Amino acid sequence: MIEAASVTTVMRALADPTRRALFERVARSDEITVVELTRGSSVTQGAISQHLKALKQAGLVAERPEGRKVYYRVQPEGLEPLADWMGHYGAFWRERFSDLRTLLKEIDP
Repeated sequence: MIEAASVTTVMRALADPTRRALFERVARSDEITVVELTRGSSVTQGAISQHLKALKQAGLVAERPEGRKVYYRVQPEGLEPLADWMGHYGAFWRERFSDLRTLLKEIDP
């Protein structure tokens, strides 16, 4: 069955629009530093770090320290609880689409 705490943690982490945008920027690069994420952003470096911390705690990003820099990368497996939760409802939608297909055929044979 689906692990509710993990789904809740991932949803909370991605619920914040700034954090979600940050996650997307990390996902578009192999690895990226806080300095690079701050560049061209209206968010402070401290706020970026806090958002990255939340993403890391949710299992969505990993960090790799190298000297004075810390590189962040997406952990795709961190999205598994959300994908599993959404997949659980896939049967619901497949059934509805099947019903719609049947209805449309009845209306316009």
